[in-house]
Amino acid sequence: MKFSTGIDIIEVERMEQAIKRWGKHFLEHVFCPEEIAYAEKQKFPPQHYAARFAAKEAVLKALGNNKQVFWKDMKIVHDANGKPICKYKDKKMNGKIHISLSHTRKYAVANAIITS
Repeated sequence: MKFSTGIDIIEVERMEQAIKRWGKHFLEHVFCPEEIAYAEKQKFPPQHYAARFAAKEAVLKALGNNKQVFWKDMKIVHDANGKPICKYKDKKMNGKIHISLSHTRKYAVANAIITS
């Protein structure tokens, strides 16, 4: 079995500032409609946007530089049990992406492991 990993951390305040500065344009550039709907239902949306942003960064790091991947090629959602999962737009991608998210008021962190 082959695997690769990626991790990312972001200050929630940076995400909050990006949302205030660029608004809907920024959100729609980085996040899919399902991700936006989920975050907007939460008490403090920037924490949830930051966690998903960190997850996407972690996936990009795990994939490495050889893939041409964009923000909206993946979406971070939850399965029926509430576990975060990464759905990848390209059905041809080999392997499975495992995601772990965590956040506090100040930071959001995510880990991605790709197995094949």
